[in-house]
Amino acid sequence: MNTAPAETIKPIAPPRLEIRNLHRFFDGRPVVDDVSLQIRAGQVTCLLGPSGCGKSTTLRMIAGVEMQDSGEIYVDGKLICDTIFRVPPERREIGLMFQDFALFPHLSVADNVAFGLKGSKEEKRQRVAELLQKVSLTRFIDEFPHQLSGGEQQRVALARALAPRPRIMLMDEPFSGLDNRLRDGIRDETLTLLKEEDAAVLLVTHEPEEAMRMADEIALMRRGKIVQQGAPYNVYTRPVDRAAVAFFSDVNVVQAQVNGALAQTPFGEFLAPGIPDGTDVEIIFRPQHVRIDFDRAGKGPLPTPTDGVAARGTVQRARYLGHESLVEFRMDHDGSVVKVTVPKVFLPEIDRVMWLTLPRNRCYVFPLERAAGA
Repeated sequence: MNTAPAETIKPIAPPRLEIRNLHRFFDGRPVVDDVSLQIRAGQVTCLLGPSGCGKSTTLRMIAGVEMQDSGEIYVDGKLICDTIFRVPPERREIGLMFQDFALFPHLSVADNVAFGLKGSKEEKRQRVAELLQKVSLTRFIDEFPHQLSGGEQQRVALARALAPRPRIMLMDEPFSGLDNRLRDGIRDETLTLLKEEDAAVLLVTHEPEEAMRMADEIALMRRGKIVQQGAPYNVYTRPVDRAAVAFFSDVNVVQAQVNGALAQTPFGEFLAPGIPDGTDVEIIFRPQHVRIDFDRAGKGPLPTPTDGVAARGTVQRARYLGHESLVEFRMDHDGSVVKVTVPKVFLPEIDRVMWLTLPRNRCYVFPLERAAGA
């Protein structure tokens, strides 16, 4: 007889932060429109989108400094706010970091980090020392904010926000005021420390590079709605529409019409499954994915299985950007300009004729979005 104990199944912990169907209206206009998110402990989610899309308003509602018109907010599965019940901001165990750091100028670095900490004097001192060591600011413990650089102030603000061990960290464009030379290093240091503290992090940014660098998950926001959500690789490589492609990089566009699930272009045919015949479409492709066919120069267009047909263009401009070169071509077929980026230095002469091809697996086909009233 088998007397082995039955295997116990551990229950799945609820998300550290969950927001359900948040709405916020200003003057009758939806600023946050049915936004839902889940973030687990130790996870960094970036709310990414242009200015005015509702990112910061969402953050303020989670923090409790602004009330939603409808929707619910949960922490570790417990309701902390709806339109009737509301836990005060100071009791939500949420840390906040903003663009301006908001340090107290009359307090030392140590006193800034200790501000809001509870416990004995010795416990506070130990926590301050621990965090200042992690952000490499121990030697500045008795200095004041005006004696620090912008990067050092940012690290003090991070230490202060983490000092009470918040379960959730909300960050609103925290790196935008930093010098470009310092930004990447401080982002990496911040990410390491946030992971060590095991907080659920919601980072608001309008910079795609920052979101790709820091996030475990990106929620792409536009006009108050989350239009796409997923791992950075998936959001970048499987965009939902033209605007999603263009938000991450420059794009080139070729227009065509669908016939028999195919769109015929000067670059060859593109599959357009599920799009009705007669529909005008746009083929979207990024500059780094265009191939310059040096072997075919002067030989005319020939089809290939993966790249379609080569189209002829004339160099209009070429610039070296430091880590790559940007070349602009005037295309023979319609006079449009196609931008191409090439690794390292590539500066062809103006008016040089070259052939361009498009890898099929790097292009996106979307129905043409017409302006209202068009």
